[in-house]
Amino acid sequence: MLFVSPDARREDVRKQRSLRFRLTVWYALILTAALGLFSGLIWLSLRQRLLSEADRDLSDRATRFQTYLTREAAEVAPGQLKDELEEFCQALPPSDDLELQGKGFEFHYPGVPPSGKARTLHRQFNVGPNLFQLRIRSSLQTIGHTLDLLAFLLFSLVPGAIAIACAGGAWLSRRALKPVDEITLAARTIGIHNLSLRLPNPGTGDELQRLTEVWNVMLGRLEEAVKTLSQFAADASHELRTPLSIIRTGAELALRRARSPASYCESLREIAMEAERMTQLVDDLLFLARNDAQSAEMPKQPLDLRELLGSIAAELRSVAAARQIRIRLAEPDRGPATVAGNRPALRRLFLVLLDNAIKYSHAGSDVTVSVSAADGRTAVTVADSGIGIRSADRAHVFKRFYQADRARTDGGFGLGLSLADSIARAHGASIEVESTEGSGSIFRVIFQAAEFAGRRLPEYQR
Repeated sequence: MLFVSPDARREDVRKQRSLRFRLTVWYALILTAALGLFSGLIWLSLRQRLLSEADRDLSDRATRFQTYLTREAAEVAPGQLKDELEEFCQALPPSDDLELQGKGFEFHYPGVPPSGKARTLHRQFNVGPNLFQLRIRSSLQTIGHTLDLLAFLLFSLVPGAIAIACAGGAWLSRRALKPVDEITLAARTIGIHNLSLRLPNPGTGDELQRLTEVWNVMLGRLEEAVKTLSQFAADASHELRTPLSIIRTGAELALRRARSPASYCESLREIAMEAERMTQLVDDLLFLARNDAQSAEMPKQPLDLRELLGSIAAELRSVAAARQIRIRLAEPDRGPATVAGNRPALRRLFLVLLDNAIKYSHAGSDVTVSVSAADGRTAVTVADSGIGIRSADRAHVFKRFYQADRARTDGGFGLGLSLADSIARAHGASIEVESTEGSGSIFRVIFQAAEFAGRRLPEYQR
């Protein structure tokens, strides 16, 4: 007995239930139903047509017989009428059976075998003062033979036509789905190690080509995402290595020999400062990871941007004043600018933008914050007159760990603007930047139409 493994049986079932198999089965079922319906309609139509012609012939014969009887009854003696009628009936088809009954008169011309199917016509008419009853029966044997022959041909030819059509359909489906098999085989070879490979384009100009192009675009995005994640992990490891090295070096130097209390305090202060930088880095990374994974779950409420920006500006004024920089709110007395937002997240977004503006502004300059609404959109603008951004760096400022020139920065990790962009996208907003090196920068956060406009704000937001 041949042993078949469960995997082989499952593979056979999978093949039987393949798209090609299901297409062939459905094609066969639909074709069978269509041909069956078509054959039935042909048979019924022909039957109805033949029966209608038989009825019309019977009616014509009855009319001719009635006319002949009326004429002969007026010309011949009653004793000779039957002979004349029998002579007339001899011209009728041999399958016809005719009976005529009247007062004191009866005539019968047999023609239809008693066992044969027949069509019967009854007619009543007057010839002079006499009332006659006419019955004509015509055999349907010829019609039956014709219908039986048609049924035989249909039942003989239709299954053959269905078999040929199914074989052709299977061949066509195999040929049509061959590119799908090729795409499937190619897709199985693509993994995390060779995401640069692409599916072969069938070049058919149909849905398969469009599907292949979409898959290739998706693979491109996936490849870019994997590269970004790999670069992100490498950059995070690099950024964490520096403070860890400083902490380790400081601790080893402190333990190498006895030192004064002041020296120990300096080492501990340096370790604590680097630990604080690591904590900030880890917090930023966790925020980015959670925001990427759960942006759709970020709860949003009606939020007045003018009130939020006012509180952030008040919080940063002391930091700005230490750098001899003024934070100016443009037109702060206007009405509320309400958007759907998450207050802690948006607070962090605008803290990043204002903190950057303060860091890179010249002493004695202003950082201007303004809110405007037009065309169903609300825009928050943070402008400074600081060192600006070089044109070559402008397209990369929102990338994680990107720092244009470490000599021009304050030693950060390059995550601030990436955090701001991630928060903006989670709110359906976008960030635009305009900058000229040496003349300052303008960051603009644009929100879509405020869906909470006109609704009463919660107490903590007023």
